[in-house]
Amino acid sequence: MKECPHDRATPLLLAALAAAAPATARAQEIGTAQRPLRIGVTAGPHAQVMEQVRTLAARDGLVLRIIEFQDYIQPNAALAAGDLDANSYQHQPFLDQQVRDRNLPLVAVARTLTFPLGVYSRQHKTLADVPAGSRIAIPNDPTNGGRALVLLAGAGAFTLRPGADFRATVADIAANPRRLRVIELDAAQLPRALDEVAAATINSNFALPAGLNPTRDAIALESADSPYANLIAVRRQDREAAWVARLVAAYQSPAIKEFVATTFQGAVLPAF
Repeated sequence: MKECPHDRATPLLLAALAAAAPATARAQEIGTAQRPLRIGVTAGPHAQVMEQVRTLAARDGLVLRIIEFQDYIQPNAALAAGDLDANSYQHQPFLDQQVRDRNLPLVAVARTLTFPLGVYSRQHKTLADVPAGSRIAIPNDPTNGGRALVLLAGAGAFTLRPGADFRATVADIAANPRRLRVIELDAAQLPRALDEVAAATINSNFALPAGLNPTRDAIALESADSPYANLIAVRRQDREAAWVARLVAAYQSPAIKEFVATTFQGAVLPAF
């Protein structure tokens, strides 16, 4: 396999990783730095930041191998299976939902970045301009879908039932006088769907690689005090491991905070 800065995960890769190093053997090796730590990320800012973390961690003798994923489900499945040592791509409500729904032995160990969720449109300048009966796309995973509905409702697209939060579904739309049609798509596909829908609610880690800047291009945007800070997750058995503390220290360093501020100009914010 050709070496590259970070590998795109595939079923074959995950199988090979599992065959090459059983979970128990890997756990014994990590503390002695006999092999790289496998860190799962999603494409875009999470991968960019982790590449900087890798440089800092190397100064502390911690070698990181970054494995890039294109969806929100596989990084947790790979971590739970022992094919990764940690991942960095999700917020706490999403992790909590995954742990409950799939009985995953995963825990958060550190906050990383905040990505404001935004509504984007190729055709309209504001949500008020979106015609009645138009289609609006949202992520199809439970927590980000509910988060998108809350954002759209707050911007006046429709009304949700009282008390609805990030767990909301389209069934919680209480009043929709403009008869807007909400369609659910894989989060990574939403930027490409913009030409097919009136508007789409897109996570910033997918918006930015598509050339969409939340602070410049979004027609509605989450506030800066959004509770959806992203995090580093590990298996429950590893939460007190020495390498975890070293990884977190490298990530939550002043150098990484400066890199985020300089690179993303407010479109991505440090959450530490």
